[in-house]
Amino acid sequence: MAIKYNVVEIGKPGDPTAPKKFYARPVHAGEIVLEDLASDISHASSITEADVYAVLQSLVREIPRNISRGYIVRLGNLGSFRLGSNSAGNDAREEVNAANIVRTRLLFHPGKQVQTLMRNLTFKKNE
Repeated sequence: MAIKYNVVEIGKPGDPTAPKKFYARPVHAGEIVLEDLASDISHASSITEADVYAVLQSLVREIPRNISRGYIVRLGNLGSFRLGSNSAGNDAREEVNAANIVRTRLLFHPGKQVQTLMRNLTFKKNE
């Protein structure tokens, strides 16, 4: 099934005199929450919805806990999560300390199965 997109006109940030251009932006069909995923997984297996939900909640708890301990969290074909950061630069190695870190973020790298799915997406203009 093709993903719908809208066309939006966007100007250049910081330069109101720059000409605006048109861009394709995906239209979201809504959202799926953890409870919905638990229900869907339960219907596709012999595991109860409550058990699936408990496992998913544990996963939600364990990913940040292990990231904060310095681990890369690999979830098989789904992909992996790891910590990324930006820091201010210094001229000397000795001057670098934790205060240089100005931003942290959680990075997701999709696994092969997800990458394949992403490469094979199709799009259709929302009319």
